[in-house]
Amino acid sequence: MNSITRPELLQAETPIPTRRSGLVFAVKAAGLRLQRRWRDRAAPLPRLAHGDPRAYPALIAESVTPLWSDPRQSEARHQFGKVENLRRAAWHFDGLVLPADGVFSFWGQLGRPTRGRGFVPGRMLREGCLTAATGGGLCQISNALFAVALEADCAIVERHAHSRIVPGSAAALGRDATVAWNYVDLRFRAPRELMLRVSLSASSLIVQLRGRAAAMPARRNPSTLFRSATRIANDCGSCSAVTCHRHEGSLPRALGRSAFLLDEAWPEFRAYVRERKARGDLLAIPLDGRRWGKPRYAWETEGFAKVATASLASLAHSWAARHATGNGQRVAVQLRRSEAIARKLAKNLTPDMTEVCVAQSLLPFLWRMGVLGGRRVTVLMTRLPMAMLQARLDAFAAINPERATLADFRAPTTLVGAETEALAAADRIVTPHALIAAQFPGRAERLDWHLPASRPLPRKSQSRTIAFPGPTLARKGAHELRAAALGLDCEIALLGGDLEGAGFWHGLATRPAARDGAWLSEAAAVVQPALIEEQPRALLAALAAGVPVIASQACGIVARPGVTLVPEGDSAALRQALERLFQDIAHNRH
Repeated sequence: MNSITRPELLQAETPIPTRRSGLVFAVKAAGLRLQRRWRDRAAPLPRLAHGDPRAYPALIAESVTPLWSDPRQSEARHQFGKVENLRRAAWHFDGLVLPADGVFSFWGQLGRPTRGRGFVPGRMLREGCLTAATGGGLCQISNALFAVALEADCAIVERHAHSRIVPGSAAALGRDATVAWNYVDLRFRAPRELMLRVSLSASSLIVQLRGRAAAMPARRNPSTLFRSATRIANDCGSCSAVTCHRHEGSLPRALGRSAFLLDEAWPEFRAYVRERKARGDLLAIPLDGRRWGKPRYAWETEGFAKVATASLASLAHSWAARHATGNGQRVAVQLRRSEAIARKLAKNLTPDMTEVCVAQSLLPFLWRMGVLGGRRVTVLMTRLPMAMLQARLDAFAAINPERATLADFRAPTTLVGAETEALAAADRIVTPHALIAAQFPGRAERLDWHLPASRPLPRKSQSRTIAFPGPTLARKGAHELRAAALGLDCEIALLGGDLEGAGFWHGLATRPAARDGAWLSEAAAVVQPALIEEQPRALLAALAAGVPVIASQACGIVARPGVTLVPEGDSAALRQALERLFQDIAHNRH
């Protein structure tokens, strides 16, 4: 766009608003809304549909603007409100497909911004003054849409300049487009099929127009077509006109808070949250594990301003999971549970919560809901990202097509994509799992695994029994262990059920492991050559008791005395490790 020559900006000499002037303004606005409604009924615009972002890889135009544009502490609550309104709008706009010659209408797609739809007070320009109003701050997104429409060579069908300039805004550059429900709209026509992407990072509003292929050189819209304001808006946040009926006086200070939206209470994560929570923060969990006698969800609730739960949804889906047959059904039930809990817990987020600590199981659903935008996000990760996890399973399934359990379930593509986007936008990744942490260099904080308390156990020094945490399943490394152990004079103690079918361990001496931890005293080593493992609790128990461990890197522990790591899927390397183990046992015997 050509440079814009701006006249000298003047401070607006606006008469002090009165109730009478406000009433006159409201009556005029109502009349204009009625006119707009009749015009739209006579020539309605079709609503745009959402599409698959993967079909629009080419970036055509982009606008990146700061969210937190007013550093004054007195304006913090209105900044929180503005960002919340932008979150709501972004959820409606993101992924819209504009067909060739299709017209985008700001209000036609968003609808009226009411409190009932989740919009909150923010600053809005009205009668020459920046005052608090529901839906305030949406002009930042209309400004950005106008900017990318110009850059993408869209035809501007309707655009209105602000009547006053907010210092530092797009209005100061003549690239603004104000909106007011529903009579002041922003409309533009796409020159070809485009997709609109709208998202919020922790600090910026990002608006893009994307295409199926790179854009042709644009015929830039001439800047002379667009009128702009020349006077600066009055600011109700700092106005000294105490006689004005809108005068706000001295507002209480507003400070940002943190929210913890959590799932399973791993001991490593309990310690992490305990160290970082602050008075005033929110704790939102599936259910109060200590109250319900569920150690899996036994988070420490003390010290939080509010503890929110989704007990009914959690218990209902737990019941469904227990009655599901097959691994694929169980995983599908778990995904439905996570979505139901995420929706319930997200209702407790308030605009002033600027930092969110999220369980990975809830992350993709919260991301699709749009509630994480404009917040610093920390993810407590319990497994590999779905895209990486499924790619790993696909690779092993291609090598071993006879192992049906390697390909029995895959998450929906849209869910995988949502998690991938959310993880890319997250500020920090927190996990005790070494393999997961390695996927996020520079952003990962690797916690120490929690070793359980252990007392000295009587051990059989001559034992040739190896414990397999199991269950007997391909992704837990059962096939590799079976191949490596054939021909070795050893016994396998099985801690989990047999899910690969009867006769799987034919030719090997196996038995169920002893209960109540006694299996550790009988084991020469604990062996887990898993392809995928989230919580290596049996390995940690072995390390705490001084029992040797042979495991794959997928188990998430690091090399240390007493730990032998082998590559995933490599039965030959596993056999060598077992042979060395038994050689050491024989050497110690003599």
